[in-house]
Amino acid sequence: MTLAKAQSTVDHWINTVGIRYYDELTNTAILMEETGEVARLMARMYGEQSFKRPEDAASAPAQLADEMADVLFVLICLANQTGVDLEDALKKNLEKKTKRDSERHRNNPKLKDHS
Repeated sequence: MTLAKAQSTVDHWINTVGIRYYDELTNTAILMEETGEVARLMARMYGEQSFKRPEDAASAPAQLADEMADVLFVLICLANQTGVDLEDALKKNLEKKTKRDSERHRNNPKLKDHS
């Protein structure tokens, strides 16, 4: 699915199943909440924190995928509400990063030491 198709699909869902968009400030707060849920799982799956119950670790990959999808959904809602074309924005952002960082990362010894 392209980003343009994702934006169209989310818009259709919001206007049929979801009734209407939450306002932009509410969606921003929801985005922060969903991002925190991704962070909580990442801290337990890849960081030093542990799951409260060992059986929670087994379902963590599926939960992480679902939480990431929640982040993407709300971000798409905000893009739709504010008139941002995510495909165009991502393309321009990658061009900016390529121009700005092409030598910076290549010459970063910290990146070469990672195993």
